[in-house]
Formats: sequence, structure tokens, C-alpha cells
Amino acid sequence: MKRLLLSVGLAVCPTLAVTQQPTTANLSLADALALARSHNPLYRQALHDRAPAGWAARNAWSSTFLPTLTASGGLGYSGSGQQRFLTANFSQNVSTLSSNYGLFLDWALNGQTLTQIPLKHAQLSAADADVAGAESNLITGVTQQYLSVLQARDNADVARKELDRNEQFLKLAQARYDVGRASLIDVRQAQVARGQAEVVLLRARTAVQVEKLRLFQEMGVTAPVDLAAVQLTDTFTVQAPTWQLNDLLTMAEQQNPALKALREREHAAAWGVRAATASYGPSLSLSAAWSGFTQKLSDINPTIASARSTAAVDSATCAYANSAWLNTGSGQPPLDCTQYSFSPAAEQAIRSANNAYPFHFTPQPFQARVTVRIPLWGNFQQPLEVSQAKAQQQDLQESVRARGLQLETDVSGAYLTLQTTYQAIAIQDTNRTAAREQLQLATERYRVGSGTFFELLDAQVAALRAETDYVNAIYDYHKALATLEAAVGRPLR
Repeated sequence: MKRLLLSVGLAVCPTLAVTQQPTTANLSLADALALARSHNPLYRQALHDRAPAGWAARNAWSSTFLPTLTASGGLGYSGSGQQRFLTANFSQNVSTLSSNYGLFLDWALNGQTLTQIPLKHAQLSAADADVAGAESNLITGVTQQYLSVLQARDNADVARKELDRNEQFLKLAQARYDVGRASLIDVRQAQVARGQAEVVLLRARTAVQVEKLRLFQEMGVTAPVDLAAVQLTDTFTVQAPTWQLNDLLTMAEQQNPALKALREREHAAAWGVRAATASYGPSLSLSAAWSGFTQKLSDINPTIASARSTAAVDSATCAYANSAWLNTGSGQPPLDCTQYSFSPAAEQAIRSANNAYPFHFTPQPFQARVTVRIPLWGNFQQPLEVSQAKAQQQDLQESVRARGLQLETDVSGAYLTLQTTYQAIAIQDTNRTAAREQLQLATERYRVGSGTFFELLDAQVAALRAETDYVNAIYDYHKALATLEAAVGRPLR
């Protein structure tokens, strides 16, 4: 079983199925468009660009009505030694470990913040319009190339029929030569004509393969190895163009994706001007913070020893005061010296406080702040931003106007081309019929000996040209209709 399409193509489009020998795969225009929507690089880039615009719209909503919330935490280490700050020295005999946490809330409101919601939504609408425009271009490109493959295929059929006729002419010339009613020149001319027809057929078949390669490139997938096995199944009928130019222009004005995308961007630029103008106004900001910390000495014994020494000194001072001053007839009661003693409970309290690291935090006081800012002088920054925003809006307004003029030209030109190609089909059909009759008469004249082989060759060339022109006229009509649909922005069939 031969490989027709890459696995990705078969997974997306089940109708591209591989069968038993001979291997064939049917590809409709709907299947080609489905593959192109999934794999065409330019269309996928437009889809990718839409995602940031969607998140920007969500960010505008949340930034306006919800504060930002930030959590932090950390661990620290400080070695023993001496630190100097200005003229003061600070000594640390043992190293310390520390940990901390923080929870911070911030919210701001100003004119620019308020205009971000409509601004970002307008930009999102512009991104959606870009996606629609990319899809319209994708449909047009794939449809045009699909028609090009069908046109090349039908031209190859004409070339094959021409080769068959040349085979018959060669047999006829050889038969007449065998009975002495024609010269060897006729036979050689027939052989040359057959060889030329073989070359035309070879080139026509190669053109079909090349057009298929371009179709798969337009779809965004790797072409199969056996291109001849891929058969296009859709057919297109010719119908009289009954549309009115004014109606088409009105539809294009309302539905053309490129024009709609420019209008959305011009709308977004208008909100950009409002956002820049809002920078003249005041702004309000609110912040709050919750935090805590822990600290641990690597060696707690010096601290305990210092506390015990301090307690001993205080106890001795208390005892001296009782014995020297308060017991000499002053009439005052003695001091309670037990409160200065360093008890095991006090030592345990110090050790427990040192063991709070790293998660038993000591909370810090809650902090909150409200700030109002009013711009007074910004070195012309606000006028600069407003001027730049207005310039961008005005440029987009001109782009919308230019695109409208271009669209009117495109629709009118496509409409006139469609009318011309439709009329050309009838003319080429008449020419084809006349050329067929001419060829039939020339063949009969040569068969009975009343005509020359040169006349037969001339009639054959005219018939081939008429058949090719008729096929090209048919597909010129379909391509002109696809171009008109692309300009209008909607299907017309």
C-alpha cells in the first residue's frame, strides 16, 4: 500500500483515505479548506495573534476592578562579625538565620485605567477581524489553486484526446501511403504531429502535478509522494451572473474583512486618543501589606549566659538594697528579689523563641496607604502622547478611506471581469463547435483524397486551440467569481 498523505493530513481529513491498489485518494474543496484551516502557516499566525488580544481584554477588566496581590517569602543568613554604620559599630558574636513572609495588595484607578476596557476590546475586535480576513484570503487562495488543478487536469485531457487523434491520423496517412494514395511526406508529417502531441501531453501532465504541489503548499501540508493518486472530486457549474453591481458594492462595504479590520483598528485608535487625554486627570492608588519574620541564633548559649549573668547582677543589687537600705529602720518593705532570678522557665522561653525559625513568624503591624496624584507639569509629555495618538487615528482614518476606494475598484473590476468571462464562454463554445466541424470535414476530405494533409494539420491545430481556449474560458469564469467573492467578503454561489 503506497503512502498518499502524511499522517497529519489523514488525521485531519478522513476522506483522504488510502485504498487497495491502485491507490487513490479523493480530495474535495471542503476537505482542502479543512486541512488549510488546520495547517496553513499564515492563517495560524493570525489565530496566534488573536490570543494576546483576548488576554489584554481580560487584563483591562481585572486591572480596573481588582487589585494586584503579591505574596513573597524568603530565607536569610548573617555571619558573625562587626558591622559599621556611619560612626557606630555593631558586633554580632554568632551567626543568625532568618525567614520572612509578605502579602502585598495594590490597586490604582485613573483615567487611563478606565479607558483600557473599551480600548482593549476594540483591539480584540480588530484581531477578530484580522482572523476573518486571513480566513477569507485562505479560502480564496485554496479555491483559486483548486481551480488551477482542475484547469490543468482538463487541459491534460484535451492534450490526451489530441494525441489520440494524431494516432488516428498517422494510421490514416500510413494506410493511404500503403495503397499509393499518399506520399511518404504525409506519413512523416503525421509522425511529427504525433510526437509533438506526446510532448504537449507530457508537459500538461507535469503541469497537473505542479499545480497539485502548489495546492498542498497552500493547504500547509506536505504533498504526498504519489501525486497522481490524489483525485479532485468537486465540480463547478457555470451560471449567468445575475448580481447587480450596486448590491455587490453595498455588501462589500459592510462585509469585506480587510475593510472591517481597518475600521476596528480606527475605532481602537479613537479610544487610544481618549486614553492619552485621560493622562491629564488625577490618579488614585491604594496599597496594603501584611508581613512577619523569624530569627534564629546559630548558638543560643551565649545569649542564655548573658541573660543569666544579667539576672545574677540584678538579684545581687536587689539583695544589697534590702540589706543596706531597706532594713535599717527606714520602715519600707523589702524588695522581692525572686523576680530577678533566672529560672529554668525563663531559659526555656529563650530557647523556644529561638526555635520559632523558620515558620513560626512574628507578625508585623498591618500597613495601608491611600495616595492621590495630580499631574501639574510633565515637560509636555501629555501633549506629546495625545498628539501621537491623534496622528495614529488620523492615519487609520485615511487608511479606511483608501481601502474603501480600493475595494470599490476591486469589486467593480471583478464584476466586469466576471461578465466578460461569462460572455467569452459562449463565444469559445461556438468556436469549439466550428473547429470540430472543420476538423471533421478536413478529415473526410483527406480520407477521400480531395484534401491535403496540410489542411488536416491546420484544422487539427485550430481544433486544439479552440478546445484549450474553451477550457481556459470556463476556469477564468470560476476564478473571476472567486475573486469577486473575496472582494465582497461572502460566498455568492
